[in-house]
Amino acid sequence: MVYNLGTVTSRYLDIRLTKGNAVMNINDACDYIIHKVIASGETISNLKLQKLLYYVQAWNLVFEDRPLFDGKFQAWVHGPVSRNIYNRFADTKTLYSDITVHDVQPTFSPASLDESEIGHIDRVLSVYAKFTGAQLEELTHKEDPWVQARDGYEPFERCEKELDEGIMKHYYQQRL
Repeated sequence: MVYNLGTVTSRYLDIRLTKGNAVMNINDACDYIIHKVIASGETISNLKLQKLLYYVQAWNLVFEDRPLFDGKFQAWVHGPVSRNIYNRFADTKTLYSDITVHDVQPTFSPASLDESEIGHIDRVLSVYAKFTGAQLEELTHKEDPWVQARDGYEPFERCEKELDEGIMKHYYQQRL
């Protein structure tokens, strides 16, 4: 089955999560994305990582009707940002810093993730990982969840308002 994921198209196989309402830890999703993107030969900045995490979460809301991992995204100037992941790298990285395999938590193992979680993340990465952080930022700036959360804020005004997951789900569902 082919789904149109906004301005890009990818195959999304019908694999459902089997862990009920349990959600994975956002740091595990983060580490898996870092591992997977770097293993594919692509580079990943903190900005790109933030946007990939956002799209993984958004599309899981659409296909599974629930978040994949814990944590919300805030409507920052440069697009959706997970405060948890930002804080994780805040002492050593800026939004534009490259993330390396050395930034993966030493205790992380891809084998600890559920196959359906990996499948979902891989499908999202197959669409979005080819873009730079700046391109992903530009894309999110055109999409309703971020635009609506930023309503009333100046373009470069600090904003920590959380993106509404209901709006995220509805917006991306309309892209199919």
